[in-house]
Amino acid sequence: MTDGQAEETGSTLPRRQLGRYLKEAREGAGLTLEQAASLMEWHKSTLSRLERGLTEKVRVRDVSGLCEVYGLSEGKTAVAEGLAEQTPAKSWWHTYGDLIPAWFNLYVGLEAGAKELAIFQPLLIPGLLQTRAYARAIDRRYFAEDTDEELERRVQLRIQRQHMLTRSRHPTKVWFVLHEAVLRTIVGDRCVMASQLRHLADVGTLDNIELRILPFHAGIPVGMALPPFTILDFGNDVRGKLIEPPVIYCESYTGSAYLEGRADVLRFRQAFTVLQQASLDSRPSRDLLREMAREFDRDR
Repeated sequence: MTDGQAEETGSTLPRRQLGRYLKEAREGAGLTLEQAASLMEWHKSTLSRLERGLTEKVRVRDVSGLCEVYGLSEGKTAVAEGLAEQTPAKSWWHTYGDLIPAWFNLYVGLEAGAKELAIFQPLLIPGLLQTRAYARAIDRRYFAEDTDEELERRVQLRIQRQHMLTRSRHPTKVWFVLHEAVLRTIVGDRCVMASQLRHLADVGTLDNIELRILPFHAGIPVGMALPPFTILDFGNDVRGKLIEPPVIYCESYTGSAYLEGRADVLRFRQAFTVLQQASLDSRPSRDLLREMAREFDRDR
């Protein structure tokens, strides 16, 4: 994982996400930058800056006008307007019941655009590594009101996200640190867990994946309990400048924190390095996973 300090350059996260969202909507409507700007009676540089997340003050009525031009539905317009209303800041809290509708999954878009990820999970198997059976067992609890069809769509989305790890062209580089508690917490049943742990061991052999297990005997490496978190890096352009500033994502039961400040990014990078150093190396981690999978098989 890149060790350099995060630069506080570029726009804040809500602005960047709004720009990406509007660009996708424009392209979906079959409009060029010039055509869309003309319909809004703007210079194309104005729309270009908005799409790149560089507009300091975004007016909601302008965003609403663009959504009308692009023919977006009421629900999709609400997403854009909600992003426009967010106050620029170096950290941002996205709650599922806030201005932005719950169905708009901000993290998935960020994850898909990342070049590298570093993921720590002390409680559950990360979504990028879940088997269908594990994902289904988790979602059946959390989304208890879902129909079977809705549940299957959620599981399918999880599986589609995982393609970024196995695609032949430029698969995403990911470092995983999973606490041993993740492996011993039974989700579904022992059969589900045995299959899941074997899947982790297999995925850990991919060249673009490093998966380490933080054992119980490692104690508390950073001196305090850490939440699940992901560090997202988006790489550099041809001139060596950051394509987008790195983002720290922390998920909780009621919402998600997105941190962009230099100090926050640096502290989480340092914490992840400490967790890696306290963890088992990749091969011993795979050996532990396969041993535990056999234990679950025997105990069925």
